Amino acid sequence: IRKIAPKGSLEIHEEAWNCYPYCRTVLTNPDYMKDNFSLIVETWHKAGRGEIENVHELSKDQLKQREVIYIDIASDPIDPASYKEDEDPALFTSTKTGRGPLSGDWRATVDPVMTCYKLVSFEFKWFGLQTYMERKGIEFNRNLFTMFHRQLFCWLDQWHGLTMVD
Repeated sequence: IRKIAPKGSLEIHEEAWNCYPYCRTVLTNPDYMKDNFSLIVETWHKAGRGEIENVHELSKDQLKQREVIYIDIASDPIDPASYKEDEDPALFTSTKTGRGPLSGDWRATVDPVMTCYKLVSFEFKWFGLQTYMERKGIEFNRNLFTMFHRQLFCWLDQWHGLTMVD
């Protein structure tokens, strides 16, 4: 594809601001699509079970357009080719904390719990491809977030207790 793709069309520029509990990542294609492509992911990490209705402080018009997607790292389907038994929250138990496995209505019962509120804004302004690409972009991000948070939970014993120095 690189040999036939126009110059700059396959290059993605990433800017990221990681200032826990807030993070923002912006992907663009400035050399080819210019202002016609952007993927922005804004994340708030908050204590609780996902009960904050408008953590990103969206306007009324933005709230009407927003689609809320809940991700269940223990039971949402994943691509079978990506499945790893040692990265399955429904099977994992932390030796350091005793957390896990996650089963049933775990989101209502586990403690402590934190919610990652992610706002994904995706624009792909290209006639004939816009709706398809934006749908695929959102689907890709949902799968990415599901896999990442499954791994984060199952790798708990590797990072729990670390300090900033570590």
